[in-house]
Amino acid sequence: MTRLRYLTAGESHGPQLTAILEGCPAGLPLTAADIDRDLRRRQLGAGRGARMAIERDQVTLAGGVRYGRTTGAPIALVVANRDAANWLGVLDVELPAEPADPVRVPRPGHADLGGALLYGHADLRDVIERASARETAARVAVGAVARRLLGEAGCSIASHVVAIGGQQADRSVLVAQLASDRWPETADADPVRCLDAAAATRMQAAIGAAAEHGDTLGGIFEVIVAGCPAGLGSYSQADRRLGSHLAAAVMSIPAIKGVEIGGGFALADAPGSEVHDEIIWSAEDGYRHATNRAGGVEGGMSTGEHIVVRAAMKPIATLRSPLRSVELGTHASVVSRFERSDVCAVPAAAVVAEAVVALALAGAMLERFGGASLAELLDAVTAAGRRTRDA
Repeated sequence: MTRLRYLTAGESHGPQLTAILEGCPAGLPLTAADIDRDLRRRQLGAGRGARMAIERDQVTLAGGVRYGRTTGAPIALVVANRDAANWLGVLDVELPAEPADPVRVPRPGHADLGGALLYGHADLRDVIERASARETAARVAVGAVARRLLGEAGCSIASHVVAIGGQQADRSVLVAQLASDRWPETADADPVRCLDAAAATRMQAAIGAAAEHGDTLGGIFEVIVAGCPAGLGSYSQADRRLGSHLAAAVMSIPAIKGVEIGGGFALADAPGSEVHDEIIWSAEDGYRHATNRAGGVEGGMSTGEHIVVRAAMKPIATLRSPLRSVELGTHASVVSRFERSDVCAVPAAAVVAEAVVALALAGAMLERFGGASLAELLDAVTAAGRRTRDA
C-alpha cells in the first residue's frame, strides 16, 4: 500500500471539483501556477467540444500549502466549473419546486445503464454527472502535485499521441524526435500532440471528417518517464508490482480500453533473444540495460530506464448520429440522446495519463524511500542511487 492517497468529489456541472491529496511530504515548493499549466494542457487539442470554450480551469489551493510550500498536511485542491451557471436547478442539493425532467435513455458506450442498474437510479443524470470525464480535471490537478514531487527527485514525465482514427505516426520519425530533449514542447505545440508532422495532418483531417459525419474517434498515446530510480515496486507480492499500479492507474481513465508497457503485445510475437534487454555496467552510470524493450519495468520493479506506458482510447461514446437504445421503465426501443461532447479527446487523455502515472510513481517512491519532509525523501533517494552504482 502506498503512502500517497487521493480522493476527488464533484459533478460535471456542479459548482466545483474537489480533491484531497494525503501523504505529500512537507517542504515541497508548490504554487497554483504549477498546477494550472497542466490544467490548461488538458483542455487543448483538436476535436475538443464546446465545453472547453466555457471553462478556464484554474486551481485554488485550499489547504496543506503555506507560503509556497507543502506543510505535510492533506492538500485540498478546488477547480471551479464555470458551466455550472448554465445548469442552475438541475443539480441543486435541495429539492427544487420544479425538478428537471429526468433522463431515462442510456447512451451506448457510457456508464449510464450500468450506473442505473448498480445504484437503482431512475434518473440517469445522477450517473452522467459523476461518470463524466470532467472528473479528470481534478485528477490532473492532483497529478501535478505528484509531478512536482517527482521533479525534485530528477524525474520528468511527458506524453505524445501515436495514432488517431487509424492514422499512425511513423515509428522511425518518433524515434528521431524522441532523441531530442525538447520533444515534450514539440508535442504540446501540435494540435493533436503528435511528433510526426505528416501524421498529425492526417489525424486532424480524420477528426474533421468524423465531425462532419456526427462520429467520434479514438487513438493511442504514449507516456514516457525519464529519470525514475531503479527499485520502485517489488516482486514480493502481487499488489506491490509496479506494472500493476501503472496499468491500473491508466485503465482508470474514462474510455481507456488497453494498456501496455514497453514493447507490450508486440513482444509476444518475437523470440526471447529479441525481447529481453541485455545488462551492461559503467563506472559512471552503474548497472544499465543496452536496450529498453521492457519499458523500464521488469519483475514488478522499475529498472532505472525510461518507463514507457502506451494506452488505447476508444472513440467518445456520445455521437451526434445516435445509436439504438432502450428507455428505462417503458423498455421502448428508441434512439440514444446526444449530450454535448468532444469528437476526439486522445490528446487530452494523454495529459490525464501523465497525471495518474505521476501519482502511481510518486506513491511507489514514497513507499520505497519514505520521508515526512522533502529533504528526507531526497536524501534517501540519493543514498539508494549511490548503493546501486557501487553494488
